[in-house]
Amino acid sequence: MGVELDSQQAATLLAHLDLVDEWSARMNLTAIRERPQQLTKHVLDSLSVAPWLRGPRVADVGSGAGFPGIPLAVARPELQFALIESTGKKCRFLEHAKDTLGLANVEVVQSRAETYKPTVRYDTVLARAVGPIAELVRNGGALVAGGGRILAMKGRYPGDELERRLNGWKVVAVHKLHVPGLGEERHLVELAHSHEKV
Repeated sequence: MGVELDSQQAATLLAHLDLVDEWSARMNLTAIRERPQQLTKHVLDSLSVAPWLRGPRVADVGSGAGFPGIPLAVARPELQFALIESTGKKCRFLEHAKDTLGLANVEVVQSRAETYKPTVRYDTVLARAVGPIAELVRNGGALVAGGGRILAMKGRYPGDELERRLNGWKVVAVHKLHVPGLGEERHLVELAHSHEKV
């Protein structure tokens, strides 16, 4: 997948899953409880988009249990990540994970994407499983810096979504992702401001 990890990074990724397991006993962070499935559907799925990140500032919209933001922050320590999550309980988990895992390049933001006003906008805004692309563009578009990208992580090729109007945004490319061990389709939709030359 074009991602290299040292043993410390690999241990941190597993420690994140341990925290997810621990907190899932008290709150609904994820329905996936078996470790092999967690590794494939959460960790590898998250890391599959690493080659398309633009830096230095990345925002994960609707971060939930920290996927894809935390695995990407572990794999790409030179980038700064904002985990944007509106649910207070999930933000408390994300803060705990950030502190426990020692992720100096992560900031947790409790907010809805559409109401968040960062002092500096992001080079990459990405989202995994947070509804239609048109909605992501509407809610997250204002977070993107000039020349930046929105990355929408999708399962099957989202043909019907790509036919909708994307108010000021255009599809640059749809990348077919390969997630080892996952027998399901994965696609990454890359969007840019429509006035931008690509």
